[in-house]
Amino acid sequence: MTSMSLPPGTAPVKRQFLLSPATLPTVDDDAAEGSTAHTGTSRVDAVDTDPRGTGGRKKWTKAQKKEKRGANKGRKFGKVHDQLELCWRVANGKICEHGDECRFTHDIDAYLAAKPRDIRFPSITTISDVPPFITGTEEDDSTMADDNLSSLERHTSCPSFAESGVCRLGLKCRFLGAHAKRDVSGVITLVKDEEKMAQTALSATELNFVSADTLKLLRSKKYPMPITDAYLKELEAAKGDSNGPEEYVAVGEDNVATDDPPSISSGLVAKRTGNSDPSAQTDTPDVLIRVQEKRRLNWSGKSYLAPLTTVGNLPFRRLCTTLGADITCGEMGLATSFLTASASEFSLVRRHPSETMFGVQLAGNKPSTLVPTAEVLGREFGDSGGIDFVDVNCGCPIDLVFKSGSGSALLDAPAKLGKIVTGMSRALGEIPVTIKLRTGVKDGRNNAHKIMLRAAKDWGIGCITLHGRTRQQRYTKLADWEYIKQCVDAVRAQEVDEGLSPIPIFGGGDCFSFMIGRGALIKPWIFTEVKEHREWDISSRERLQLIGKFTEFGLSHFGTDTTGVNTTRRFLCEALSFQYRYVPIGLLERLPAKINDRAPTFKGRDELETLLASPNSQDWVKISEMFLGPAPESWSFTPKHKSNAHGEESQG
Repeated sequence: MTSMSLPPGTAPVKRQFLLSPATLPTVDDDAAEGSTAHTGTSRVDAVDTDPRGTGGRKKWTKAQKKEKRGANKGRKFGKVHDQLELCWRVANGKICEHGDECRFTHDIDAYLAAKPRDIRFPSITTISDVPPFITGTEEDDSTMADDNLSSLERHTSCPSFAESGVCRLGLKCRFLGAHAKRDVSGVITLVKDEEKMAQTALSATELNFVSADTLKLLRSKKYPMPITDAYLKELEAAKGDSNGPEEYVAVGEDNVATDDPPSISSGLVAKRTGNSDPSAQTDTPDVLIRVQEKRRLNWSGKSYLAPLTTVGNLPFRRLCTTLGADITCGEMGLATSFLTASASEFSLVRRHPSETMFGVQLAGNKPSTLVPTAEVLGREFGDSGGIDFVDVNCGCPIDLVFKSGSGSALLDAPAKLGKIVTGMSRALGEIPVTIKLRTGVKDGRNNAHKIMLRAAKDWGIGCITLHGRTRQQRYTKLADWEYIKQCVDAVRAQEVDEGLSPIPIFGGGDCFSFMIGRGALIKPWIFTEVKEHREWDISSRERLQLIGKFTEFGLSHFGTDTTGVNTTRRFLCEALSFQYRYVPIGLLERLPAKINDRAPTFKGRDELETLLASPNSQDWVKISEMFLGPAPESWSFTPKHKSNAHGEESQG
């Protein structure tokens, strides 16, 4: 069997590594991301034989094939807690102000007796490409601190403590043996590394935390927004009702966005501002910053990690920065959720100090939600340097977003988009506004070139990103790089004619562009390849080391207690749901590799490489257990795509 016998669009894997010419099922990332409802989901039937096993592949019936297609649209992930929960104040050696009325236990001895044994986190030197792949994690009774504290593991290491010199979870940490000891009186005390704490005070402390007072003002709709109020009044005075129908808004009869919180209406603005003398206001708009005074984004030659829903979290972005990413952007946040003080939405703007150029991406469908959200972000994080730019999503193809008039629906409403961007630019002060576009909504109706010309000249935009596909194409065809070039040439010609300063323009759509999305999900080391201008035939051992690094970053971010460990496990499995698609270049008959090529069923050069290529979500859980210990019986992982669910949900 040679590569010539493989179906068109199949990765040209060398003959000696092929198990079957049949390709793995195609996955629809957009469909999987399109569901945000946390309801129960049906389970798929078990498959008798793993297609990567040595026993061959049992053919599916048409009904089985149909059932295996599509997305698990109602994925539900519950938090896992300790059997006996210790008060976090007591866990950190503090006094709980609730005393006996606290709903958590204060009995440290009882908690430690019921607590599962510490997880032994492996070091890089223990990783191998032969089973069991990680050595030195076997349980050893001689490592226990004493019989009364059998949960402690002396030879473990806590990623959070190792990085910053202190573990914020205290006694609740699942790696407690790394930073706890018993004093002469028999009491367990927590250890701190004061020197490391001082050294890492800035380098290891996350940024962009929102205060409780700010959240309270937002919930009560008392947060001062003078710039927004003035701008919305200006729109009304110009008879440009910001809440009325625009040129085009793609909303179906059963509008999926009807459950969104109510937007800030013009009546509410009037009620909040009243008819009083403007000089009596306690908070008035600052003098507007001119476009020339905005921060310039000097991104020439920089690599940009695209904002990625679910998987583009802080630990993943941090991993990409270690591999060479210059610019990062948080996951898409909904403007309406920010305005209702959603804690989960504000967590999307969290930034690690290693992210040297960081932005926030917003999605919305009208000025009355996006402009006030921009003002809140600018006031809360702008002065501290927590945000370098704010991106408006005009390219998201997901039905849930599109039908609400957001995302790529804005491509057919350029007048509204102009009002949104202009208002946000005012509200953000010197922080630049950027936009992410697709070539158009429908095939054959590209209009991005028109929007880009208006954005560069009239809207004071800081950067434009153009994904070389229409909304209708999603990811099914190659990006139209010729059209991207035409758009860039048109903008550059206009800048010369009008005497405008050039703005950065990023092309996107395939893995070898400077704005990298799916390519980074499949192989995060692509940024190293871009920096060093080479194809990296990364070994399976090196890949597992990167997985371990992601796990470290996840524990530092989500926490090292039982809840944080299993949240990290969940997002590690999400990351592996993309990384298994990577076909090692050492297995290919010809280069370069193409991101749209479908992988045939193949084996790796060693057992670890074969495991990392498994489409079975149960194998992803097994990989997580190498770093995070056995998954609890109450924990389960439902993959986005039905084709990855071999049997029941992958459980502990």
